[in-house]
Amino acid sequence: MKRVKYKKVRKVQPNYYEYTGVHCSDPVEMQLFVYDDAGYEEYKKVSLERIKKEIEDELQADDVKWLNIHGLHDVGLIQKIGEMLAVEAFIVSDILNVSRRSKMEELDQVLFFSIKSILPGESIEQVKVEQISFLLKDNLLVSFQEKKSDFFTHIRDRIKTHSGIVRKKRNDYLLYLLLDAVMENFYISIEYYEDVIDALLIEAKTSDNPDVLVRIEKIREDMNFLKRSILPLRDALFNLKSEHDENDYDGIEKSNYGFFGRLHQKSLEILEQIEYDMNTLDSASSFYFSSQSHRMNEIMKILTAVSVIFMPLTFIVGVYGMNFDFMPELRYRYSYFIVWALMFVLVLGMVFYFKKKKWF
Repeated sequence: MKRVKYKKVRKVQPNYYEYTGVHCSDPVEMQLFVYDDAGYEEYKKVSLERIKKEIEDELQADDVKWLNIHGLHDVGLIQKIGEMLAVEAFIVSDILNVSRRSKMEELDQVLFFSIKSILPGESIEQVKVEQISFLLKDNLLVSFQEKKSDFFTHIRDRIKTHSGIVRKKRNDYLLYLLLDAVMENFYISIEYYEDVIDALLIEAKTSDNPDVLVRIEKIREDMNFLKRSILPLRDALFNLKSEHDENDYDGIEKSNYGFFGRLHQKSLEILEQIEYDMNTLDSASSFYFSSQSHRMNEIMKILTAVSVIFMPLTFIVGVYGMNFDFMPELRYRYSYFIVWALMFVLVLGMVFYFKKKKWF
Protein backbone atom coordinates (compact mmCIF):
# COMPACT_ATOMS: atom_id res chain seq x y z
CA MET A 1 0.00 0.00 0.00
CA LYS A 2 1.29 3.43 -0.90
CA ARG A 3 2.04 5.51 2.14
CA VAL A 4 -0.09 8.62 2.54
CA LYS A 5 1.87 11.84 2.97
CA TYR A 6 0.43 14.83 4.75
CA LYS A 7 1.88 17.20 2.17
CA LYS A 8 -0.23 15.45 -0.47
CA VAL A 9 -3.54 15.76 1.35
CA ARG A 10 -6.40 15.86 -1.08
CA LYS A 11 -8.40 19.06 -1.02
CA VAL A 12 -11.90 18.07 -0.03
CA GLN A 13 -14.52 20.74 0.60
CA PRO A 14 -15.87 20.97 4.18
CA ASN A 15 -18.89 18.72 4.79
CA TYR A 16 -18.40 17.14 1.36
CA TYR A 17 -18.56 13.35 1.43
CA GLU A 18 -15.79 11.69 -0.55
CA TYR A 19 -13.64 8.68 0.29
CA THR A 20 -10.02 9.65 -0.35
CA GLY A 21 -8.42 6.24 0.22
CA VAL A 22 -7.45 3.46 -2.19
CA HIS A 23 -9.31 0.41 -0.80
CA CYS A 24 -12.34 0.17 -3.07
CA SER A 25 -12.31 -3.43 -4.32
CA ASP A 26 -13.88 -5.37 -1.43
CA PRO A 27 -17.53 -4.88 -0.48
CA VAL A 28 -18.34 -3.05 2.74
CA GLU A 29 -19.07 -5.43 5.61
CA MET A 30 -20.43 -4.66 9.07
CA GLN A 31 -20.24 -6.74 12.23
CA LEU A 32 -22.22 -6.01 15.37
CA PHE A 33 -21.38 -7.14 18.90
CA VAL A 34 -24.01 -6.74 21.61
CA TYR A 35 -22.83 -7.77 25.05
CA ASP A 36 -23.04 -7.28 28.78
CA ASP A 37 -21.78 -9.17 31.81
CA ALA A 38 -24.39 -11.90 31.31
CA GLY A 39 -23.76 -12.74 27.65
CA TYR A 40 -23.05 -11.57 24.15
CA GLU A 41 -24.39 -11.82 20.63
CA GLU A 42 -22.46 -11.44 17.39
CA TYR A 43 -24.03 -10.52 14.06
CA LYS A 44 -21.91 -10.89 10.93
CA LYS A 45 -22.66 -9.02 7.71
CA VAL A 46 -25.35 -7.12 9.55
CA SER A 47 -27.76 -4.96 7.59
CA LEU A 48 -28.44 -1.28 7.97
CA GLU A 49 -31.96 -2.01 9.18
CA ARG A 50 -30.67 -4.22 12.00
CA ILE A 51 -28.25 -1.50 13.03
CA LYS A 52 -31.05 1.04 13.10
CA LYS A 53 -33.14 -1.32 15.24
CA GLU A 54 -30.31 -1.78 17.74
CA ILE A 55 -29.70 1.96 17.95
CA GLU A 56 -33.38 2.66 18.55
CA ASP A 57 -33.87 -0.23 20.99
CA GLU A 58 -34.52 1.33 24.38
CA LEU A 59 -35.06 -1.99 26.16
CA GLN A 60 -31.44 -2.99 25.71
CA ALA A 61 -30.00 0.28 27.01
CA ASP A 62 -27.65 -1.50 29.40
CA ASP A 63 -26.02 -3.54 26.64
CA VAL A 64 -22.83 -2.38 25.01
CA LYS A 65 -23.07 -2.31 21.23
CA TRP A 66 -19.96 -2.38 19.07
CA LEU A 67 -20.45 -1.86 15.35
CA ASN A 68 -17.33 -2.56 13.29
CA ILE A 69 -17.32 -1.46 9.64
CA HIS A 70 -14.84 -2.77 7.06
CA GLY A 71 -14.67 -0.47 4.04
CA LEU A 72 -15.39 3.23 3.55
CA HIS A 73 -15.84 3.48 -0.22
CA ASP A 74 -19.63 3.14 0.04
CA VAL A 75 -20.06 6.82 0.82
CA GLY A 76 -23.85 6.61 0.88
CA LEU A 77 -23.81 3.89 3.54
CA ILE A 78 -21.40 5.81 5.77
CA GLN A 79 -23.55 8.91 5.36
CA LYS A 80 -26.68 7.02 6.42
CA ILE A 81 -24.91 5.66 9.51
CA GLY A 82 -23.86 9.20 10.39
CA GLU A 83 -27.44 10.39 10.02
CA MET A 84 -28.75 7.54 12.21
CA LEU A 85 -26.27 8.53 14.91
CA ALA A 86 -27.14 12.21 14.44
CA VAL A 87 -23.47 13.23 14.23
CA GLU A 88 -22.23 16.43 12.65
CA ALA A 89 -21.60 16.41 8.90
CA PHE A 90 -17.95 17.37 9.31
CA ILE A 91 -17.40 14.23 11.43
CA VAL A 92 -18.66 12.01 8.59
CA SER A 93 -16.46 13.95 6.19
CA ASP A 94 -13.41 13.38 8.43
CA ILE A 95 -14.16 9.65 8.57
CA LEU A 96 -14.12 9.44 4.78
CA ASN A 97 -11.15 11.75 4.25
CA VAL A 98 -8.39 9.38 5.34
CA SER A 99 -5.61 11.79 4.34
CA ARG A 100 -6.14 13.96 7.40
CA ARG A 101 -3.96 13.84 10.49
CA SER A 102 -5.05 11.98 13.61
CA LYS A 103 -7.55 13.94 15.65
CA MET A 104 -10.13 13.88 18.41
CA GLU A 105 -13.39 15.79 18.69
CA GLU A 106 -15.36 16.06 21.94
CA LEU A 107 -18.91 17.13 21.22
CA ASP A 108 -21.95 17.26 23.48
CA GLN A 109 -23.14 13.70 22.82
CA VAL A 110 -20.34 12.20 20.71
CA LEU A 111 -16.65 11.45 21.13
CA PHE A 112 -14.80 11.09 17.81
CA PHE A 113 -11.31 9.63 17.31
CA SER A 114 -9.35 9.12 14.11
CA ILE A 115 -5.96 7.44 14.28
CA LYS A 116 -3.41 6.11 11.82
CA SER A 117 -2.57 2.43 11.98
CA ILE A 118 0.94 1.91 10.61
CA LEU A 119 2.58 -1.44 9.97
CA PRO A 120 5.74 -2.33 8.02
CA GLY A 121 5.37 -4.16 4.74
CA GLU A 122 7.71 -6.59 3.06
CA SER A 123 10.20 -3.75 2.51
CA ILE A 124 10.70 -0.19 3.72
CA GLU A 125 9.06 1.05 0.51
CA GLN A 126 5.79 -0.70 1.41
CA VAL A 127 4.59 0.87 4.63
CA LYS A 128 0.98 -0.11 5.37
CA VAL A 129 -1.09 2.87 6.47
CA GLU A 130 -4.76 2.73 7.38
CA GLN A 131 -6.95 5.29 9.07
CA ILE A 132 -9.27 3.94 11.74
CA SER A 133 -12.02 6.12 13.17
CA PHE A 134 -14.17 5.68 16.27
CA LEU A 135 -17.51 7.15 17.30
CA LEU A 136 -18.56 6.84 20.92
CA LYS A 137 -22.18 7.71 21.69
CA ASP A 138 -24.42 6.56 24.53
CA ASN A 139 -23.91 2.78 24.79
CA LEU A 140 -22.71 2.43 21.18
CA LEU A 141 -19.18 2.33 19.78
CA VAL A 142 -18.67 2.42 16.01
CA SER A 143 -15.27 1.66 14.47
CA PHE A 144 -14.56 2.49 10.82
CA GLN A 145 -11.76 0.58 9.05
CA GLU A 146 -10.67 1.05 5.45
CA LYS A 147 -10.24 -2.68 4.89
CA LYS A 148 -10.39 -6.03 6.62
CA SER A 149 -7.66 -6.58 9.19
CA ASP A 150 -7.01 -8.53 12.37
CA PHE A 151 -6.18 -5.61 14.66
CA PHE A 152 -9.09 -6.37 16.98
CA THR A 153 -9.28 -10.16 16.81
CA HIS A 154 -7.96 -10.63 20.34
CA ILE A 155 -10.53 -8.13 21.66
CA ARG A 156 -13.36 -10.06 19.99
CA ASP A 157 -12.01 -13.23 21.59
CA ARG A 158 -11.97 -11.57 25.01
CA ILE A 159 -15.59 -10.57 24.57
CA LYS A 160 -16.61 -14.07 23.46
CA THR A 161 -14.76 -15.87 26.27
CA HIS A 162 -15.57 -13.28 28.95
CA SER A 163 -11.86 -12.82 29.52
CA GLY A 164 -10.79 -9.87 31.64
CA ILE A 165 -13.18 -7.07 32.55
CA VAL A 166 -14.28 -5.98 29.10
CA ARG A 167 -17.83 -7.32 29.50
CA LYS A 168 -18.13 -5.71 32.91
CA LYS A 169 -17.22 -2.29 31.55
CA ARG A 170 -18.97 0.23 29.33
CA ASN A 171 -18.12 1.11 25.74
CA ASP A 172 -15.54 3.70 26.86
CA TYR A 173 -13.37 0.84 28.12
CA LEU A 174 -13.86 -0.93 24.79
CA LEU A 175 -12.65 2.25 23.06
CA TYR A 176 -9.54 2.15 25.25
CA LEU A 177 -8.86 -1.45 24.19
CA LEU A 178 -9.28 -0.64 20.49
CA LEU A 179 -7.00 2.42 20.68
CA ASP A 180 -4.45 0.39 22.60
CA ALA A 181 -4.51 -2.30 19.88
CA VAL A 182 -3.88 0.30 17.18
CA MET A 183 -1.06 1.90 19.16
CA GLU A 184 0.64 -1.48 19.50
CA ASN A 185 1.19 -1.32 15.74
CA PHE A 186 3.46 1.67 16.31
CA TYR A 187 5.69 -0.48 18.52
CA ILE A 188 5.80 -3.17 15.84
CA SER A 189 6.73 -0.59 13.19
CA ILE A 190 9.40 1.02 15.38
CA GLU A 191 10.92 -2.37 16.19
CA TYR A 192 11.08 -3.16 12.47
CA TYR A 193 12.71 0.17 11.67
CA GLU A 194 15.21 -0.19 14.51
CA ASP A 195 16.54 -3.41 12.97
CA VAL A 196 16.97 -1.57 9.66
CA ILE A 197 18.59 1.42 11.40
CA ASP A 198 21.09 -0.81 13.24
CA ALA A 199 22.10 -2.42 9.94
CA LEU A 200 22.44 1.01 8.30
CA LEU A 201 24.59 2.27 11.17
CA ILE A 202 27.03 -0.62 10.70
CA GLU A 203 27.04 -0.15 6.93
CA ALA A 204 27.61 3.60 7.24
CA LYS A 205 30.79 2.91 9.21
CA THR A 206 32.24 0.47 6.70
CA SER A 207 30.82 1.26 3.26
CA ASP A 208 31.45 4.11 0.84
CA ASN A 209 28.35 3.29 -1.21
CA PRO A 210 26.27 6.50 -1.60
CA ASP A 211 23.11 4.35 -1.57
CA VAL A 212 23.51 4.24 2.21
CA LEU A 213 22.59 7.91 2.42
CA VAL A 214 19.54 7.37 0.22
CA ARG A 215 18.26 4.65 2.53
CA ILE A 216 19.01 6.72 5.64
CA GLU A 217 16.93 9.59 4.26
CA LYS A 218 14.11 7.17 3.36
CA ILE A 219 14.02 5.80 6.92
CA ARG A 220 14.19 9.33 8.34
CA GLU A 221 11.19 10.30 6.21
CA ASP A 222 9.21 7.31 7.48
CA MET A 223 10.14 8.05 11.09
CA ASN A 224 8.97 11.63 10.62
CA PHE A 225 5.68 10.25 9.33
CA LEU A 226 5.35 8.09 12.43
CA LYS A 227 6.04 11.13 14.57
CA ARG A 228 3.46 13.26 12.77
CA SER A 229 0.92 10.46 13.21
CA ILE A 230 1.40 10.06 16.96
CA LEU A 231 1.80 13.73 17.95
CA PRO A 232 -1.88 14.73 17.53
CA LEU A 233 -2.95 11.53 19.27
CA ARG A 234 -0.71 12.40 22.22
CA ASP A 235 -2.33 15.83 22.47
CA ALA A 236 -5.82 14.35 22.14
CA LEU A 237 -5.20 11.80 24.89
CA PHE A 238 -3.75 14.49 27.14
CA ASN A 239 -6.87 16.60 26.68
CA LEU A 240 -9.09 13.58 27.24
CA LYS A 241 -7.48 12.65 30.56
CA SER A 242 -7.38 16.24 31.78
CA GLU A 243 -10.08 18.29 33.46
CA HIS A 244 -13.24 18.77 31.40
CA ASP A 245 -15.78 21.54 31.31
CA GLU A 246 -19.52 21.02 31.13
CA ASN A 247 -19.64 21.46 27.34
CA ASP A 248 -17.35 18.50 26.67
CA TYR A 249 -18.37 14.90 26.14
CA ASP A 250 -19.01 13.22 29.49
CA GLY A 251 -19.62 9.62 28.39
CA ILE A 252 -16.37 8.31 29.89
CA GLU A 253 -16.56 7.01 33.43
CA LYS A 254 -14.18 8.62 35.90
CA SER A 255 -12.76 5.23 36.80
CA ASN A 256 -11.68 4.74 33.17
CA TYR A 257 -9.76 7.98 32.75
CA GLY A 258 -6.73 6.18 34.14
CA PHE A 259 -6.76 3.80 31.16
CA PHE A 260 -6.62 6.72 28.74
CA GLY A 261 -3.82 8.13 30.86
CA ARG A 262 -1.91 4.91 30.12
CA LEU A 263 -2.45 5.48 26.40
CA HIS A 264 -1.05 8.98 26.83
CA GLN A 265 2.03 7.50 28.48
CA LYS A 266 2.35 5.04 25.62
CA SER A 267 2.26 7.89 23.12
CA LEU A 268 5.06 9.62 25.04
CA GLU A 269 7.12 6.40 25.00
CA ILE A 270 6.59 6.04 21.26
CA LEU A 271 7.66 9.64 20.64
CA GLU A 272 10.76 9.22 22.81
CA GLN A 273 11.73 6.08 20.91
CA ILE A 274 11.17 7.82 17.57
CA GLU A 275 13.39 10.70 18.69
CA TYR A 276 16.08 8.24 19.76
CA ASP A 277 15.91 6.43 16.43
CA MET A 278 16.10 9.70 14.49
CA ASN A 279 19.18 10.67 16.50
CA THR A 280 20.65 7.28 15.59
CA LEU A 281 19.98 8.06 11.92
CA ASP A 282 21.79 11.38 12.37
CA SER A 283 24.70 9.44 13.86
CA ALA A 284 24.68 7.08 10.87
CA SER A 285 24.84 10.06 8.49
CA SER A 286 27.65 11.61 10.53
CA PHE A 287 29.54 8.30 10.54
CA TYR A 288 29.18 8.05 6.79
CA PHE A 289 30.43 11.58 6.11
CA SER A 290 33.22 11.20 8.68
CA SER A 291 34.28 7.96 7.07
CA GLN A 292 34.27 9.58 3.64
CA SER A 293 36.28 12.53 4.94
CA HIS A 294 38.75 10.17 6.59
CA ARG A 295 39.20 8.22 3.36
CA MET A 296 39.67 11.44 1.44
CA ASN A 297 42.24 12.66 3.96
CA GLU A 298 44.15 9.40 3.67
CA ILE A 299 44.17 9.68 -0.10
CA MET A 300 45.29 13.29 0.04
CA LYS A 301 48.08 12.41 2.49
CA ILE A 302 49.40 9.72 0.18
CA LEU A 303 49.21 11.99 -2.86
CA THR A 304 50.90 14.81 -0.96
CA ALA A 305 53.68 12.51 0.24
CA VAL A 306 54.27 11.25 -3.31
CA SER A 307 54.31 14.81 -4.63
CA VAL A 308 56.78 15.96 -1.97
CA ILE A 309 59.03 12.97 -2.64
CA PHE A 310 59.15 13.68 -6.37
CA MET A 311 59.69 17.42 -6.00
CA PRO A 312 63.48 17.23 -5.29
CA LEU A 313 63.84 14.50 -7.91
CA THR A 314 62.12 16.71 -10.44
CA PHE A 315 64.40 19.58 -9.43
CA ILE A 316 67.53 17.47 -9.98
CA VAL A 317 66.26 16.23 -13.33
CA GLY A 318 65.44 19.80 -14.32
CA VAL A 319 68.86 21.09 -13.41
CA TYR A 320 70.70 18.48 -15.38
CA GLY A 321 68.31 18.73 -18.24
CA MET A 322 69.42 22.29 -19.00
CA ASN A 323 71.41 22.70 -22.24
CA PHE A 324 74.40 24.72 -21.00
CA ASP A 325 77.77 24.18 -22.68
CA PHE A 326 79.75 24.26 -19.44
CA MET A 327 78.40 21.69 -16.94
CA PRO A 328 81.44 19.85 -15.51
CA GLU A 329 79.33 17.06 -13.90
CA LEU A 330 78.12 15.94 -17.30
CA ARG A 331 81.64 14.99 -18.35
CA TYR A 332 82.50 13.15 -15.17
CA ARG A 333 82.61 9.41 -15.68
CA TYR A 334 80.46 8.45 -12.67
CA SER A 335 78.03 11.40 -12.66
CA TYR A 336 75.08 9.29 -13.80
CA PHE A 337 75.47 6.80 -10.94
CA ILE A 338 76.11 9.57 -8.40
CA VAL A 339 72.88 11.38 -9.36
CA TRP A 340 70.90 8.14 -9.10
CA ALA A 341 72.41 7.44 -5.69
CA LEU A 342 71.60 10.96 -4.55
CA MET A 343 68.00 10.65 -5.63
CA PHE A 344 67.68 7.24 -3.99
CA VAL A 345 69.09 8.56 -0.70
CA LEU A 346 66.73 11.55 -0.87
CA VAL A 347 63.70 9.28 -1.34
CA LEU A 348 64.73 6.99 1.53
CA GLY A 349 65.42 9.93 3.79
CA MET A 350 62.07 11.56 3.11
CA VAL A 351 60.18 8.29 3.55
CA PHE A 352 61.95 7.68 6.87
CA TYR A 353 61.15 11.24 8.01
CA PHE A 354 57.48 10.92 7.09
CA LYS A 355 57.21 7.60 8.93
CA LYS A 356 58.87 9.06 12.00
CA LYS A 357 56.36 11.92 12.00
CA LYS A 358 53.53 9.39 11.41
CA TRP A 359 52.27 11.34 8.43
CA PHE A 360 51.34 8.09 6.71
